[in-house]
Amino acid sequence: MITQMHHLLEQSTSKYPNKTAVTFNKKKYTFEDIAVKANKLANYLQNIGVKRGDRVVILLGNTIETVISFWSILKAGAVVVPIGTELKPSKIEYILKDSGAQILITTNDILSKNFELLKAQNLNKIIIPQCLEEFQNDWIQNFETVLINSDTKIAPTGAISVDLSAIIYTSGSTGEPKGVMLTHQNMIAATHSLNTYLGYNKHDKILCALPLSFDYGLYQMIMSISTGATLLLEKEFTWPIFLLKKMANEKATILPAVPTMVTLLHDQNKIKPFDLSSIRMVTNTGAALTRTNIKMAKELFINSEIFSMYGLTECKRCTYLPPKDIDEKIDSVGIAIPNTELWLVDDNNNKIINPNQVGQLVIRGATVMKGYWNKPLKTAEKLKKDIVTGDTVLYTGDYCVLDEDGYLYFKGRMDHVIKSRGIKVSPKEVEDFIDTIPEVNAVAVTGVPHKDYGEVLFAFVVLEKDKILNENTIIAICKNHLEAYKVPEYVSIISSMPKTPNGKFNIIALKEKALEEVKLTSNILIE
Repeated sequence: MITQMHHLLEQSTSKYPNKTAVTFNKKKYTFEDIAVKANKLANYLQNIGVKRGDRVVILLGNTIETVISFWSILKAGAVVVPIGTELKPSKIEYILKDSGAQILITTNDILSKNFELLKAQNLNKIIIPQCLEEFQNDWIQNFETVLINSDTKIAPTGAISVDLSAIIYTSGSTGEPKGVMLTHQNMIAATHSLNTYLGYNKHDKILCALPLSFDYGLYQMIMSISTGATLLLEKEFTWPIFLLKKMANEKATILPAVPTMVTLLHDQNKIKPFDLSSIRMVTNTGAALTRTNIKMAKELFINSEIFSMYGLTECKRCTYLPPKDIDEKIDSVGIAIPNTELWLVDDNNNKIINPNQVGQLVIRGATVMKGYWNKPLKTAEKLKKDIVTGDTVLYTGDYCVLDEDGYLYFKGRMDHVIKSRGIKVSPKEVEDFIDTIPEVNAVAVTGVPHKDYGEVLFAFVVLEKDKILNENTIIAICKNHLEAYKVPEYVSIISSMPKTPNGKFNIIALKEKALEEVKLTSNILIE
């Protein structure tokens, strides 16, 4: 019976010991390789005092050591805290303090750049792959030496399914990061649900260039391990041509992607086409695929089913759009994932019965987080008792609509809604319209303050290659098709969108750019 996450690795290792589980840096690692190394690191962690429920931070990026560390921490009964290597020192410091981490597994580079900061933390040990001799001492250990000198025996931890398995910190772009607490039960339920409708199998090769610190990337590793598939792990997505070559040469079958990745791969493949016929499935979450993205994906991956999905870290995944519905329901994010229930509520917390009415999305199911680490007030805002079932349900903070067939349409974050001319506007609704303009490749809308209207819309637009369109024409098209309060006051045509490490458009950076661009305009309010 699988009650803890690491049982997934143990189950696949017993079935496929000599099958390749992960490829990384031109090396292949079998399920047996991963399991043995994870057991040895778990043995070491227990021997240095790591106990059930202790937190261990992984700050390595996409490496084979991240994969091994993830499973070893769980085997030791501890809690995995994966964080991204792109984080600023202040965020690293905050997460280490907030999580109360006992152990940090990181790189030589991060250690050297943050040595004094890390020295000030309450860490028992730091473990570093290929640790430089100058750093090695009783406090700082070399990852490879630890494995060589450790046994594969692991003491029973007593952990059960409702214990924490991971704390995944949200990006915290506009404030302190929040640590989403996930139990073994949460993550196993999410894995089973995803595997049910996506159908990953032992023959699949999953090309993952998404950060393993990002839950979308992390679950690619988990699902590949759980199904006996092979994970083609890439350090990062920087040069589209290298990813295209990898897909073609390795005959990859599954590509998890974000919209920006689809656009870059599509544009690069126009320059030098590759044989991508082996890709049988493209999945997406994190940011919704636009109509343009979907068209690009169809052109790029001719044999592929496209799964447009929607979710949030607090419950992993909410919905998926069955590929057969992608043409008819192209703007929808689909139906509830297996073993999950969803509904909408109005501002008075009444369940919305009628279709096509905007409300806040509520999620019920085994994937719903345990809460935010060390943040009971924030937890209480999101997790509430359902008056009908008595279960704890997640209030997502997302505005959505359900159509007559029960398909969900994401309309925007409640905290991202802009109030222009006294009327609430979802930036996504405006983005979706501008994206239908043939010359437009990508669009992002934010709000800027206005002395008369409170806020007005500012649209950033990237054009298709060799296409010509000016800002005033875009505004004129919007005026012809949208209500006045949805028409952007400003449009700026830019060459490319700034991105977060997870591949999403960096709205914070765009908002700052918008404020700079309109600073000299008399209508704007700049404090």
